[in-house]
Amino acid sequence: MPIFAPKSANPMEIPQIDLKNYEYTLPDERIAKFPLEKRDHSQLLQYLKGEIRHYHFYDLPDLLPTDTLLVYNDTKVIPARLIFQRETGAKIEIFLLAPVAPTTVIPEIMLAKHPVTWETMIGNAKKWKDGEILQGRIQMGAKEVVLQAKLVDRESKQVEFSWNDPEIAFVDLVEASGEIPLPPYLNRKAEASDKDRYQTVYSKKEGAVAAPTAGLHFTEEVFERLRKKGVREAQVTLHVSAGTFQPIKVDNVLEHPMHSEQIQVNRETLEILLSNSGKTVAVGTTSVRTLESLFWYGVKLIEGKGEDFFVPKLFAYEKRERIPSRAEAMQAILDLMERQQVETILGQTEIFIFPGYSYQMIEGLITNFHQPGSTLVLLIATILGEDWKKVYQEALDNDYRFLSYGDSSLLWL
Repeated sequence: MPIFAPKSANPMEIPQIDLKNYEYTLPDERIAKFPLEKRDHSQLLQYLKGEIRHYHFYDLPDLLPTDTLLVYNDTKVIPARLIFQRETGAKIEIFLLAPVAPTTVIPEIMLAKHPVTWETMIGNAKKWKDGEILQGRIQMGAKEVVLQAKLVDRESKQVEFSWNDPEIAFVDLVEASGEIPLPPYLNRKAEASDKDRYQTVYSKKEGAVAAPTAGLHFTEEVFERLRKKGVREAQVTLHVSAGTFQPIKVDNVLEHPMHSEQIQVNRETLEILLSNSGKTVAVGTTSVRTLESLFWYGVKLIEGKGEDFFVPKLFAYEKRERIPSRAEAMQAILDLMERQQVETILGQTEIFIFPGYSYQMIEGLITNFHQPGSTLVLLIATILGEDWKKVYQEALDNDYRFLSYGDSSLLWL
């Protein structure tokens, strides 16, 4: 990798994007409604230098060079769908979206043992009267805990949750009473098995309301073979928001309001990224968004544009004389962490990756097959160019299963 990219007044051009060019026909029967019995038995399509080959996911260790760095997202899906019942019998569904108070930091609010406020989506909101406090009784071992919900702002759908046991953390209440928020396109209710299967085997940090689904195919057996081969690993955390399912509804794609998602990365991962000399392969689009956001945060620091870790939607496309190297960007973040004496950085990103973008941190991507005309298809097209149509058609022609519980692909830049 060169120290600097070639000088350019505008290193990344923003093209005119016609969303119709990123549509395809996805028959309903090709959407995987349930996962396979064995995670790593999903099909795996590899795209390399224009050539497509078919494998199974358990073949992945054979397809990665020994010096590959695999970066995956260790976020954990919370059962973010909470159901309350009014005295009249009407059910009110509250879907947790983003924390508001006393902190917006997801790991902190999940561990809170005092009232918390969240931005939510509310089902049957018209039947929830102003000032009415909803109550739910949750059995926690030998204890019965009463969880209350109060609508504090109807317009922004902010809900305050409180409970009567100061020894219980909010995350424990959610885990005990909530439902897994399956993607809307599955068009079915969550079952008991989804609590395990709509979760990666390496999930750790609670806070996502949707799974980083590219990771659902991994098993301990696959990891063991990868480690024996010498493939390295690094973890990042991006808490996937419900905005990942938000369809593009505007004629000008650039006006699509990209969802902001919370990122957490530790010093060890940054040092691994700094020292890595092999190919970097991201597991899933959330890992890509995290890695590329890290790069542009480093650029922001180098350019003296503030230390706040927030990557705006189109920051990467701003005109600049040169683009720093990957190593420079990672070192800038590490230098900041050293000055601040912190081991972990927290931030927000709304980075928008679409054709015209130039990847700075990855050489490959493991990902599922995404919805037509979505921001994720735009991201895939940024890797494959026009060949994205060939790849998706090949998957359709070979009976691949699509979307969250579907099959996988390994795409090389």
